Amino acid sequence: MFPQMEATMQVQNLASSDQWDRVKKELRNELGDDVFSNWFGRVKHEETTGDAVRLSVPTRFLKSWIQSNYEKQLVGLWKREQGEINRIELTVRGALRPRQISKTPPKAITARRISGRPAPFSSTPQFGSAVGTAAIPCLADSGEEAATDFLSGAALNPKLTFDTFAEGASNSLACAAVRQIAAGHEGTLDLLYIHSTTGIGKTHLLQAAATEARKTGRQVAYLSAEFFMYHLVPALRTPAFPVLRQAMRSIDLLLVDDLQFLHGKQAHEEFSKTLELLMEAPSQIIMASDRAPEDLDTLGHGLRQRIQRGQVVGIQSTDYALRHDILRKRTASARRTHPGFSVPEEVTDYIARYVISSARDLEGALNRLFAHNQLTKQSVTMELAEKTLHDLVRIGEPRSIKVEEIQQVVCKHFSVTKADLLSSCRARTLVRPRQIAMYIAKVMTGRSLPEIGRRFGNRDHTTVLHAVRKIESMVKHDTVLAQEVELLKRLVHT
Repeated sequence: MFPQMEATMQVQNLASSDQWDRVKKELRNELGDDVFSNWFGRVKHEETTGDAVRLSVPTRFLKSWIQSNYEKQLVGLWKREQGEINRIELTVRGALRPRQISKTPPKAITARRISGRPAPFSSTPQFGSAVGTAAIPCLADSGEEAATDFLSGAALNPKLTFDTFAEGASNSLACAAVRQIAAGHEGTLDLLYIHSTTGIGKTHLLQAAATEARKTGRQVAYLSAEFFMYHLVPALRTPAFPVLRQAMRSIDLLLVDDLQFLHGKQAHEEFSKTLELLMEAPSQIIMASDRAPEDLDTLGHGLRQRIQRGQVVGIQSTDYALRHDILRKRTASARRTHPGFSVPEEVTDYIARYVISSARDLEGALNRLFAHNQLTKQSVTMELAEKTLHDLVRIGEPRSIKVEEIQQVVCKHFSVTKADLLSSCRARTLVRPRQIAMYIAKVMTGRSLPEIGRRFGNRDHTTVLHAVRKIESMVKHDTVLAQEVELLKRLVHT
């Protein structure tokens, strides 16, 4: 779709988008945060026409699950907004994906199986059937086709690369680890598990790694939860299994996205066994989920232990600096095709400060401004931003955090008294909690360094600056500390 056409459609559906925001709010209230994030975090409103609302999802699995479990609930909530709505149309984003068709004859595959570790399958691209249909994809007719389909994996979005990924303090450790694996250097990590809430950048990193690794000639398999459930597991039950298993052993880098969705239609044990089979051969593996491995019930005990022996990295919520950088990169990208489009710094600052729920909402906010600008030729101003983005800002607007609240949470967490925290004592058991509290105060309150210093026993601002820089540096390399700091920040918010 051309950008101008896309902008026109966005403007025509602004009213429906507001309705969708209210529907999502009601869904969150009825289902709870965890269920809502799992099943509706990536659902997008496309258009409302007549008696139908069209929503899009990233995978066929999500489409099937929502249709089976939440379609009536969605229709009921939309009827409150618009009485004539009688049906919900769910589509899968993206119309076609390249399908790799192997040109290697079956005998060549057999030879590779005998010789040991197989060479990559030779293939030429060919467009397959459209995704987004209600029917489950047909199983492969031969072992060769099943193996080639596995090696092709799920579709990659060409826009999700390392160049377009915005890196900041909250995701730098995960980004560095993924880059290292994608480069394929000797002695790097064998297994990396990334977890974060929805919309923070896990899928972007995994797809960037797949794209980068393929450039080096490595055999890469990127599996989404949808691909895993509808392609791989069924194929393993057919006569294609021996050749498919050998194909698994040919890959150099395995990436499995959205592990939290691997449940519902199959027994938990089957998922664990299949994943363990996949993990037998690849030299390197990256997995991603919306929760830590110990909280993922679909993993068997043995698989969970193996993951925990690897590198487990959490991506924290975006901070102001990262949100600002994301907006800057997206604006620059839009300007390459529409040189007249610009966003004043005060508007970028406004969005970065108050649209805080996810990177997707940041892009959504920018898309709205772009749509207005392209259709009306009206310049982007603070007045336009406040009017257009009021719902996103209202949802994500942070409450005022006090330094005293931070001190109370830190003291309780580390089992120290406030008097000790503010004292001049340099005992190790007090220095680290004190530095963490100063760091969180700087990040969450917006107070100046001298003000924070006064709240911590009249310390000089240079002491606060040292503490902030110290913790900033440590969380980039210490996963445990990064997770502990993030936990404290969440406790302050509650």
